[in-house]
Amino acid sequence: MAATTFYIPPVNMSGAGCLADAVKAVKGYGFKHALIVSDGFLVKSGIVSHIVELLLSESINSTVYDGVMPNPTVASVEAGLAVAMKAACDFVISVGGGSPHDCAKGIALLATNGGKIEDYEGVDRSGKAQLPLVAVNTTAGTASEMTRFCIITDEVRHVKMAIVDRNVTPILSVNDPALMVGMPPQLTAATGMDALTHAIEAYVSVAATPITDACALQAVKLISTHLRAAYKDGHNIAAREGMAYAQFLAGMAFNNASLGYVHAMAHQLGGFYNLAHGVCNAVLLPHVQAYNATQCAARLSNVAQVMGKKTDGLTDEAGAEACLVAIRQLARDLDIPSGLAELGVQREDIPTLAANALKDACAATNPRQGTQGEIEALFAAAL
Repeated sequence: MAATTFYIPPVNMSGAGCLADAVKAVKGYGFKHALIVSDGFLVKSGIVSHIVELLLSESINSTVYDGVMPNPTVASVEAGLAVAMKAACDFVISVGGGSPHDCAKGIALLATNGGKIEDYEGVDRSGKAQLPLVAVNTTAGTASEMTRFCIITDEVRHVKMAIVDRNVTPILSVNDPALMVGMPPQLTAATGMDALTHAIEAYVSVAATPITDACALQAVKLISTHLRAAYKDGHNIAAREGMAYAQFLAGMAFNNASLGYVHAMAHQLGGFYNLAHGVCNAVLLPHVQAYNATQCAARLSNVAQVMGKKTDGLTDEAGAEACLVAIRQLARDLDIPSGLAELGVQREDIPTLAANALKDACAATNPRQGTQGEIEALFAAAL
C-alpha cells in the first residue's frame, strides 16, 4: 500500500450542548473579531444571534455576512471577503451546512492568499494558510465543517469548482445536534443521502485505506439506523446525534479517500441548474454504483450488509445488487425524487454535463474510469 496522509481539523467538538464549550475554546485562541458567514434562514431562526451573544460574553466582537445562497457563487465569496476586510476580522466562523461552510472557506482563503477564488480550483493550489476558520454545523450531511473540500459555483461557466486544499481545513469543527432540530424534513433527507454518498464513494474509491474504510462503514451503519427517524421527527435528539456522528465519519472517509462519479456528476447538475446537491447525489448514487459494480462488487456487498441486508451465502455480485436495493429503498422512504427529469434536467444538456463531470477533481478516484459516452449513459439512465 502506498504512503498516505490523513487530513482532519486539529480540534473537533461533538454532542448536545457542545456549542458553548466551543465558544470558550475560541476565546483561548486570542481572536478579537469574527466574520460570521451564514444565510438568511439561520439569521431568522435566531441561531446566528445566539452565537453573536455567546461571543460577546467572551469579549469577542463579530460582523455578520448572511448573503450565502444554496450553491455559493464566486460573487458571494467576493462579497463576503469585502465585508471581512472592511471590518478587519481576524478569523471566520461559518454557521450552517455546506453552503455557508464552503463560502466561508473561499473567503478565508482569499483573505490571506489574494487573487480570485478561480485561481485555486484543483488540488492544493494555495501557498498560505487561510484566515483561521471555525465551522459550526447545523446540518447532518455535507461534512464541509471538517474537510479540505470547498465547492464554489462559477456562475459564468455554470460549473461547480472543486477546490481541494489542506489550507481550507477549519481549525475547529462543531457538531451540536441541538442546532440541527430545526432542519426541515426535506433538508434532513437530502443532507442524509449526501452523507451516505460520501461514505459509499469513499469506501469504493481507489484511494481508500483501512482507516477510511472503518470510518465509511460505521457511517453507513449509523445512517441506516438513524436517518429515517430523524426525517420523521426532527426533534428526535438521539437520531440527530446519530446522524451528526455519521456525517462526520463519512467526512473523515472522503476527506482522505476522496469521492467518485456521483459527486463529479452532481457538481455539474448543481452548477448548471442550481439544484440541491444532496438530492442530485441521492438520484445518481444507485446508477453510478451499478456501473461501478464490475470493479467493486465485494465492497458494495459489504455496504449492503451494514445497511441491514442479509448477504451470507450470496455471491459478490448478488450482494452488490442488494446494496442497490437498500439505497433505493432508503431514498423512497425519504421521498427523494425518482429521477433527474423531476428536477428539470434536460436530455439535450447531457453531453455538456458529462464532459464537465470527467474534468471534475472527484472523478479521478472512481473505481471504474469511463468514457464520455458511458457518463452520458449514466445521466440518461438517471433521468
